Amino acid sequence: MKTKEMTREQLISIIEQQEQRISELENVVEWLKVQFRLAKHKQYGVSSEQTHPNQMSFFKDEETATESIQPKVEVTEVKAHQRKRTRLTTDKLPEDMPVEIIEHELSEKDRHCPECGSNMHAMGKEIREDVKLIPPKAVIVRHVRHIYACRSCEANSDHVPILKADMPEPVIKGGFASPESIAHIAVQKYKMGLPLYRQEQEWKQHGILLSRQTMANWLIKASSDWLEPIYEKMRQRLLEHEVLHADETTLQVLKEPGKAAQTKSYIWLYRTSGEAEKQIILYDYQPDRKHNRPREFLEGFSGYLHSDGYDAYHKLPDNIIIVGCLAHLRRKFFEGLKILPKEKQKCRFSN
Repeated sequence: MKTKEMTREQLISIIEQQEQRISELENVVEWLKVQFRLAKHKQYGVSSEQTHPNQMSFFKDEETATESIQPKVEVTEVKAHQRKRTRLTTDKLPEDMPVEIIEHELSEKDRHCPECGSNMHAMGKEIREDVKLIPPKAVIVRHVRHIYACRSCEANSDHVPILKADMPEPVIKGGFASPESIAHIAVQKYKMGLPLYRQEQEWKQHGILLSRQTMANWLIKASSDWLEPIYEKMRQRLLEHEVLHADETTLQVLKEPGKAAQTKSYIWLYRTSGEAEKQIILYDYQPDRKHNRPREFLEGFSGYLHSDGYDAYHKLPDNIIIVGCLAHLRRKFFEGLKILPKEKQKCRFSN
């Protein structure tokens, strides 16, 4: 009897273990289904985190909601009827843009009435506005410094004083670069994405032989002499704030010494928070994502740092308090909502 009871207990134990194992496997299968639905949504679904109005209200992101472009209706009154003219709200001309006025008038001989031949008077005007783009024009700015000497001293003294008129120093000594030309090259390359070899062709169309190597040297020299001191001053101002934001993203750099072109580099972003009166946004290029990068950049900062959950930010000194990013927190709720069946995604709060 005792042997049978032990066998029964063993069977019960085996059954319980199997049931527990089945439950664990069911949980794993359910987890894999959730991950599959989430991966499928990330690959094929829309990337915007917008929710249905009937879904939970805290998913609604007021700040990121974009206003759809609706045609703006302009109404012009014309005696017997109204004429409607539409223009997209995104198509606007700045009010302070210079205006060139061209008057279109009939000649004196054409101002006679086609019915009775009497002279006709101007009863109104019809105005149309066009945008005229003026291509950039290159000019040579020749600085001529006048030098002065004293004729009396030349005749009566063994020392002749010489005075020179003031003349601004060149942006880059020994070259013909101007602030305007360097600014144009920088904007075309970094803002408009126009490579230097294409800019070289553009300069050539104006009759100016300016090599891409020279332009690259101009950018490097101007950056080190003029922009880096401004950057460092902005960094000092940035670190004086109590609340900052930080993030990093990948960047591919070609022909970087010691690294293959396929390897990742990183751009770290640091910026002031919304409470700052004057906003500062700075980028810090680094070849890697090591935790000492933000430590070095934020040296001297003490306060609150908004960031994601990357471990490097949590290795900063104790005087820097890490504040979790609510956008990343919201994203987890949004992902959790997306993996639910559609009939369970809609919910309402009762009053």
